[in-house]
Amino acid sequence: MFQLRDYQQASVDAVLAHFRKSDDSAVLVLPTGAGKSIVIAELARLARHPILVLAHVKELVEQNHQKFKDYGFESGVYAAGLGLKQSQLPVTFASVQSLSRNLEAFSGYYSLLVIDECHRVSEDDDSQYQQIIQHLKQQNPQLKVLGLTATPYRLDRGWIYQHHYHGYVRGSGQAWFKKCIYELPMRHLIAKEYLTKPLVVDAPAARYQFDDLPQQYSEAQLDQFLAACPRVTQAICKQLVKLAEQRKGVMVFAASVNHAKEIAHYLPEGQTAVITAATANTERDSLIEQFKRQQLKFLVNVSVLTTGFDAPHVDLIAILRRTASVSLYQQIAGRGLRLFKDKTDCLIVDYAGNNYDLYQPEIGEVKPNPNSTLVQVSCPQCQFANMFWGITDKDGDVIEHYGRRCQGLVADPDEPAKQIQCTYRYKYKQCSQCNAENDIAARQCQSCGFQLIDPDKQLKDALQLKDRKVLRCSGISASCDGNKLKLVYHDEDGAELSESFNFDYAKAKQQFNAVFSRRVSEQAALIDDAKEAEALVTKLVAPDFVIAKKQKHYWVIEHRIFDYQGNYRRANQQY
Repeated sequence: MFQLRDYQQASVDAVLAHFRKSDDSAVLVLPTGAGKSIVIAELARLARHPILVLAHVKELVEQNHQKFKDYGFESGVYAAGLGLKQSQLPVTFASVQSLSRNLEAFSGYYSLLVIDECHRVSEDDDSQYQQIIQHLKQQNPQLKVLGLTATPYRLDRGWIYQHHYHGYVRGSGQAWFKKCIYELPMRHLIAKEYLTKPLVVDAPAARYQFDDLPQQYSEAQLDQFLAACPRVTQAICKQLVKLAEQRKGVMVFAASVNHAKEIAHYLPEGQTAVITAATANTERDSLIEQFKRQQLKFLVNVSVLTTGFDAPHVDLIAILRRTASVSLYQQIAGRGLRLFKDKTDCLIVDYAGNNYDLYQPEIGEVKPNPNSTLVQVSCPQCQFANMFWGITDKDGDVIEHYGRRCQGLVADPDEPAKQIQCTYRYKYKQCSQCNAENDIAARQCQSCGFQLIDPDKQLKDALQLKDRKVLRCSGISASCDGNKLKLVYHDEDGAELSESFNFDYAKAKQQFNAVFSRRVSEQAALIDDAKEAEALVTKLVAPDFVIAKKQKHYWVIEHRIFDYQGNYRRANQQY
């Protein structure tokens, strides 16, 4: 019988507590090397009714089954890749591909469905996972569905769950899993010496300048970029061979198939293997087995060994690909953090300039620029401490952040027992009809239904009119004359537009607050006089564009476009 670690027992307790009061699908987030197989085995042992454990690759099916077998309990395996189709036992470990093709073999009552690597579950009704879930629910409408993953965020669709047990919102209402019920930070495992200490270093010398690639690129563009860097690849491989002299096993993460082949060409012949999605199963199994036996030292792969791969002797990870996901970066690094005899650390070398902190949490947004760092931003409405990408000064103070909406959960005013997402928005598109704040990507006002103006169309129309001026705003300055405030908007090339607000008049005061009171870097408050507004000018968030209309000899501000996301270049932004 296994002795569960503290966090493994806490995971099991969280599952039992959740499903005793709810049928909502749930997620456990455990880092690579945390022992998800043992948690699954304990849940299977405690189950009073038949359960199913799904995995997407045969290696995981076999691994999870073996852990349960080590407990001394009998269970079945249903996976064509393992040559077994057993479906009559109380606990069945199955591959999703084999089960989805043979649903009729699983027409009995199942109380729990456990999905390993559950970030692969699609919301599409015709996906293999959803077909299995719907089939099982026909026999048991109260079927409990539990997912386990180390990476609860996907670049193509965001967070895989809606709410976190710490009391904040993650995914949208479309996220299939309802709640994350337990999450373990990697730092805990390393501090407790359950994982090997990582030594994360930036590339010693040569590295790829992936910043030259666009955020969205095709494989052809990627190969074209890498083909222009043969000397960089050769220099990297030369360094790798040197770094690997005192290392047991090296995993290299390449950017494309052609890139992987090029890397392998520069690494020692007879000690190097390449695995891609196109590698035949028998060849793949043979290469992995040779690597695990340390008959091969270098294993180069392209996006196929980030999950379900276990080679504890790996003590050097080389990252030669770009990733916009902190979760994937941690998953890659996790391949080298398992404990092994005489292994004291794992060297992780980033040749792609990803610049992620191995311990930082995923925050659900692509890093806006290389200078971005994780910042904490308190919500002025509910006081929830949000984590966003942001920019800090040399003292660590937040200059700006890229968060849109508060992620905190608050009581629903109509149903106090129910929780909803806080309504406070840091960035928003204001409705010209009712002043309601909408998401910056919204096309229709959530409050009154008014069709919101497309800022790209707004700019295009203004640029075509002789009586309109468009200023690409790079900042604001202010001055006071009594209780009259003058704001000057500055273009990056020195052009200016200005407007005034006389705070002696309620209408002018209301107009200023409607536009600017929420657009300060600290807690928003109504501004009552011009002096107060002038003092806050350095904290005002400047609009990205200002559109003015000519009236006789003057330019009158017509539109201010904040939080712009579109095709036109903003001030001080490269083309």
